[in-house]
Amino acid sequence: MMELMFSPPLLSGLVLLYIIYHTIRYTQFHIKYRLPPQVPGVPVFGNLLQIRRGDTWLYLKELAQKHGEMFTLKLGSRYWVVLNSQRTAEELLGKRGAIYISRQNMPMGADIMSGGKKLLFLPNNDLFKLERKIAHDVLGPSQKKVFAPLQDLESRALLYEYLERPQDWYLAHARYSSSVIANVLFGRRTKLYDENVRNILEVAERVFEVIQPGSNVVDAFPFLARVPLPKWMQPWRWTGDRIYEQTLANYAKEFDGLEERERNGKGTPCAISEMIRLNKHKGLDRDSLYFLGGTLMEAGSDTTRVSLNQIAAAAALFPDWVKRTQEQLDEVCGSNAERLPTAADAPQLPLVKAAAKESIRWNPALPEMGHSLIQDDTFEGYHFPAGTVFTWNNWGICTDPNEYKDPERFWPERFLNEDLDKPFKGLLGFGAGRRLCPGWFVGSQSLFLTISRLLYCFEFSAVPGKPIPVGKPLSLSVDGPPFEVNIKIRSPAHEELIRRECSSAALT
Repeated sequence: MMELMFSPPLLSGLVLLYIIYHTIRYTQFHIKYRLPPQVPGVPVFGNLLQIRRGDTWLYLKELAQKHGEMFTLKLGSRYWVVLNSQRTAEELLGKRGAIYISRQNMPMGADIMSGGKKLLFLPNNDLFKLERKIAHDVLGPSQKKVFAPLQDLESRALLYEYLERPQDWYLAHARYSSSVIANVLFGRRTKLYDENVRNILEVAERVFEVIQPGSNVVDAFPFLARVPLPKWMQPWRWTGDRIYEQTLANYAKEFDGLEERERNGKGTPCAISEMIRLNKHKGLDRDSLYFLGGTLMEAGSDTTRVSLNQIAAAAALFPDWVKRTQEQLDEVCGSNAERLPTAADAPQLPLVKAAAKESIRWNPALPEMGHSLIQDDTFEGYHFPAGTVFTWNNWGICTDPNEYKDPERFWPERFLNEDLDKPFKGLLGFGAGRRLCPGWFVGSQSLFLTISRLLYCFEFSAVPGKPIPVGKPLSLSVDGPPFEVNIKIRSPAHEELIRRECSSAALT
């Protein structure tokens, strides 16, 4: 009997049936649906083995140059449609955002590493809707007045750190961005060398590495997560479980610190305390609340930190725009360092506002996430099945001369038109459609204030013999500077202004 079960003819027949079944399924699929040009791949894996993990951004741009505005990749068991123009991204992810809102099944990213609790990875379910509403309540445009005094305080501290420790400029950027959001969420300011902030950012960086296409087998073939295998036969779990424990521990420290300050009578009003007091978190267990608070802290700091790094690089590489912007700042705030720029100066400082948008477009560093289609859709002759994953090729779009003239140049003036106040144009680094970061408005407000003050008070220049990397995303790590840059005060009057207006804001 055993011989019959494993005889070569039977096995050959089973293999043949499997091939016939999948051939029929493949034929039926392609009769019913029509996808954009598909990049040739290999059986079973599709294009998964072709993804270049070290420079995926460049690989996708090369494919866009060959296949046009949209092309299809088969990554494991899923079809991914890559959007390579602002137009297609806005038409599908923006205008049709209601059906391009979900996330693909990600056993590694969403379940193992995040316990099904991280807002960024949640599909379009009830938990996502609850957490998304809370995120909008905490980070949305209505919170402008909550963030404004903290952005003022922390940007003053940033100027003082630049003055006293210019070599730690990249840490000052991380401290500024994390301190604003930590104050809003947990009622605490962060330090220049803040261990838990560093831990949170380092683990978040590791998470994004692990979820990139081709980085783990179980996200490419989700059925593997349902196979009842012992843990030693699921090597992806060794990494995923460790990251989950590290992430939860880092988030829990922020909540523990808040509880301790409140017990000692040192607590200050903050969003998390208010949320708990009003029971707005009803429906979230303890760990889900930890993940929500920690994820909002990450979301509120990463884009701002990276954009400020971009500003430092662009100011050193392209001094022409800095000179024009400083002339505008001097007209508004005085050429002899009479006062610091404020948020109220925005209407008179369009170049600064444009520079904030350009810092997100130029040399984009943050990875994109997939949007899963929740129902069949048609677009320009294509017919997409529900479950298709859509992503936008942010690097390719931002460096496409058809989208942006002289894309390698940092040139804020490109936004001095009707695009200046369009949230979608130039802001794909904040996300897209109904997955757009809820903090994009306060983030843009933060960038305006900080950029205006840094450029008003400091000069940036490249270090001889140490070129600033261009043509690739800057490092997201906080372990060291992503590049070397010289920073010096514009004049003794600007130094006096900082010492007079900012020393009291600095943390000792």
